[in-house]
Amino acid sequence: MAKDIGIDLGTANVLIYAVGKGIVLNEPSVVAVDTKSNQVLAVGSEAYKMVGRTPSNIRAIRPLKDGVISDFDVTESMLSYFISKLSVKGFMAKPNIMICAPTNITEIERRAIIQAAEKSGGGKVYLEEEPKVAAVGAGMDIFKPQGNMVIDIGGGTSDIAVLSLGDIVASKSIRIAGDELNANLINFLKTQHNLQVGERTAEAIKIKIGSAYPDDDHNESMEVRGRDSVSGMPRSIEVTSKDIYPAISSVMAQIVNAAKEVLEIVPPELAADIIDRGIMLTGGGALLHGVDKLLIEQLKVPVVISENPLDNVAKGAGILLEHMNAATTKKHGRG
Repeated sequence: MAKDIGIDLGTANVLIYAVGKGIVLNEPSVVAVDTKSNQVLAVGSEAYKMVGRTPSNIRAIRPLKDGVISDFDVTESMLSYFISKLSVKGFMAKPNIMICAPTNITEIERRAIIQAAEKSGGGKVYLEEEPKVAAVGAGMDIFKPQGNMVIDIGGGTSDIAVLSLGDIVASKSIRIAGDELNANLINFLKTQHNLQVGERTAEAIKIKIGSAYPDDDHNESMEVRGRDSVSGMPRSIEVTSKDIYPAISSVMAQIVNAAKEVLEIVPPELAADIIDRGIMLTGGGALLHGVDKLLIEQLKVPVVISENPLDNVAKGAGILLEHMNAATTKKHGRG
């Protein structure tokens, strides 16, 4: 028998949830390709180690940009590699796949995601909207007639949605999230300190000392190494959370504004539910220091950070698949 799987096809990471097993894979969405032969050399963690460190004939490609596929063939190779690595295919059967996408993508982008999953070895492929799946994975009961609000800050997109009776009532997806924070940090260090750093260094700074809220109690520091943009020589500097706060706050302000826009169009009854129940914060961005404080201050609503924010989308996809399987079994009188 094939094992059905839920996939979080993220801009930064791919997570796969196998029904009955839980999260079985979590690897960076990176593929290393030899440009001369077009051969795939490494996928996932192995390829991520090569980012910014490859000779001219090897490219470390991130085939997803802003939550959608930017390189179809590379995405298909990456998914095929991950699925075959998990041994979820049966002798004769293919696994059913639930895969997630941001709320505002085009029909062409939707079809590309479904096709990539089918070509990489999927049986039936279901596409579901990311904030809905993230809410399920975070443990919210979205099927009752009550308002649930979720903010999912990923690598390429931030998805904000209000859900009730198992569906999205109001939502907004903006292509501003973790990657934009990294780009801002790279730009900030270049303009303010004449230091050029790569994507991996920016990611490390964000995780270690980044803060979304100007907090006097939180002012961590770290040594950052890069290349001096004036002399071209290697150089290291010390930066603190307060130093880099402006680079982070400008991105977070756009996410806050998107959340306000969603709250402004929600029916009053659901708005009242959100004041009672709060907002669930999920995705990698939920781990940024002070992001909950910032949202509470700006939105005047309680905010809860999900227990495992990075796993929520993949887990939610798996749970929805399990529900579908159970419903099918019941329908055919096998339950």
